[in-house]
Amino acid sequence: MEETIEDRVRARLIKYLGRDDTGVRKVVLKLFLEGGRYTTGDIYEYLHKKGFDVTYRGVSAMVGLMNTRLGILSIDVTGDHNIYLLKDDYRNVVDLVLENY
Repeated sequence: MEETIEDRVRARLIKYLGRDDTGVRKVVLKLFLEGGRYTTGDIYEYLHKKGFDVTYRGVSAMVGLMNTRLGILSIDVTGDHNIYLLKDDYRNVVDLVLENY
């Protein structure tokens, strides 16, 4: 049986969350599942309010990694700040993986 794109994304997500010692990655993925469009600043503020000890730069790196390595985010670079959102194609995969974490 051939491996699908969803299978590869699922495997990458599981590996990515397996290295999430603080739970911050899981929280960010859940935020994206809510269906919003977020800048790095939005995500930084959200995490800060949730009590996570993160830096703006760290959040920027994390979201950038989700975009490039996982391939699950869509990015809009037309304005002053990049705006990220979860690609609809991967919503179910992310939801299923998070249910098990």
